[in-house]
Amino acid sequence: MAIIVSVIIAVFACIIVASYSNHQIQLSKEDELFIPNGQVVEVNGHQMHVYIEGDGEETLVFMSGGGTSSPVLDFKSLYSLLSDKYRIVVVEKAGYGFSEVTESKRDIDTILSETREALLKSKVEGPYTLFPHSMSGIEALHWAQVYPEEVKAIIGLDMAVPMAYKNYDINMSLIRLGTFAANTGLTRWIPNLSESDAIKYGTLTDKEKELYEVIFYRRTSTKNMIKEVDHVKENAKKVENAGIPNVPMLLFASNGQRTGWDEKTWVGFQKDFIGDLENGKLIELNSSHYVQNIKYERIAKDSENFIEGL
Repeated sequence: MAIIVSVIIAVFACIIVASYSNHQIQLSKEDELFIPNGQVVEVNGHQMHVYIEGDGEETLVFMSGGGTSSPVLDFKSLYSLLSDKYRIVVVEKAGYGFSEVTESKRDIDTILSETREALLKSKVEGPYTLFPHSMSGIEALHWAQVYPEEVKAIIGLDMAVPMAYKNYDINMSLIRLGTFAANTGLTRWIPNLSESDAIKYGTLTDKEKELYEVIFYRRTSTKNMIKEVDHVKENAKKVENAGIPNVPMLLFASNGQRTGWDEKTWVGFQKDFIGDLENGKLIELNSSHYVQNIKYERIAKDSENFIEGL
């Protein structure tokens, strides 16, 4: 029995070594494609990537959900429909897209501070209309609570609200296993794993799809992403305690697929949150969680109407 166990361990170790070696070879080959398409600024001792498109008077800031490998490409199907009228900005947080993976803290004040400094160093001034997806809804709400003069409105892309995390069961062991798989290149052997909704349903070109996959293998379950998840309940509690900020909000809600909640519960979180807000509106979409990749035309149209009516 001991011999069998030893053989299994040895075989597994060989697979890991071979996978890691292949991963490093592929990363080296992909280096020539991993080139920022925006500007890179130094924030808090590390490099952050900021993408800007369009030159309208209104500034729309897109904020990615937790674990989104390439925020710039993830939002492209949506913001490309708005950039002829508005200035579009995507700030890629530490450990996302072309931004560096760092050791920096992931409490909500540090995250927001880095986002604001990246905008300042990119010469992008507020006030902003924030477009947060998923977990970044917490950051957007905190932004409006602490710096209300900087936030003109919030347009939530199936954004999470504090109540969603109150009883949310987070399996950190499974999440850290994902980091191991990403770092050893095991993710490269799983068919279609890199095909995000942006690739499957969005308007990315073949070249952009290829770039998304390149970024995926470098920015999946990074240290920063793991720390964000580890801090999310604490961050959400802080936002909840501060109350609902008094800014106009338009929330697009998915059917709950890929959120960890059923549709009734997930939409209920957003309905309850916005229910008492004077200038608030909820639009339910028959779509899974990454609504910006699937319902981008509807979202662009309704968002423009909402912004123009402010």
